Amino acid sequence: MSEQSIPRSVSVLGLGPMGQAMVRAFLAAGVEVTVWNRSGARADAMAELGAKRADTVSDALAANAVIVVSLTHYAAMYDVLGQGVERLPGKVIVNLSSDSPRRARAGAAWVRERGAEFLSGGVMSAGDDISHPASYIFYSGPREVFDAHSALLRPLSPQEYLGVDDGLAQIFYQGLLTIFHPWLLAFDQATAMIERSGHDIARFLPFAIRSSAAFPHFMTEFSAANAAGGWADIAGLRMMDAGAEHIIDASADVGVDATFSRTARTFWRAAIVASEGAGRAVSTYELMRGAAEPVS
Repeated sequence: MSEQSIPRSVSVLGLGPMGQAMVRAFLAAGVEVTVWNRSGARADAMAELGAKRADTVSDALAANAVIVVSLTHYAAMYDVLGQGVERLPGKVIVNLSSDSPRRARAGAAWVRERGAEFLSGGVMSAGDDISHPASYIFYSGPREVFDAHSALLRPLSPQEYLGVDDGLAQIFYQGLLTIFHPWLLAFDQATAMIERSGHDIARFLPFAIRSSAAFPHFMTEFSAANAAGGWADIAGLRMMDAGAEHIIDASADVGVDATFSRTARTFWRAAIVASEGAGRAVSTYELMRGAAEPVS
């Protein structure tokens, strides 16, 4: 498709912080944007920036061939698109909302049954800063649909097309959030320990950043280990159990909630018990994966 034939207009349904960031990115790239939101005030704010406000979902769907959906979850998509279902045939729905892979696949089927094309996306961003160098978007669905519209969607963030499985973008997206959520909780606990001990969080920060430089090394090592069934060593498991106990004690000493570390300790101890019962080292990965048979 030539640059001249690339559509330069899009509709955005849903104007939460992420939806608003998408509208701004489209407008900055010279794309004409029609917006709809359940709350009219947010649509008005985007109109002040140059977007066109649609009074109804039907109007927003009628305005453009490509519709970007940014809602809380897929259940909201049915409610919103259901208000203009007669306008769906021939449209391309790009759902960048978060949900489970199963719900993404069901949503894709629902949209296609009503005559539209569908792409699923997962927005990996630094908060709602989709222009941050670390931000990018996973896409999955039919390759031809992605290829036909990737240029229009490019202003949002760098693109990572994963494959035809409609749930694949959500598998990778939720996998990364699985890492991010515990990290947030761990960082809260760590900085609370520093502050409640009477020390400066700002002084601690450079060391936290410095230590995080080792994370790629550990991820590389453990990805290979997990592909082979998981890292497990009885002595190592006992060391991690003891380490978790020390973190719990250090937190308790200054009155910091150590629920997160107790959860971690539960996994180390479960692996130790499983290892003793199996007569071999059993990894936490194996426990989480729910391996039905011992891993050789």
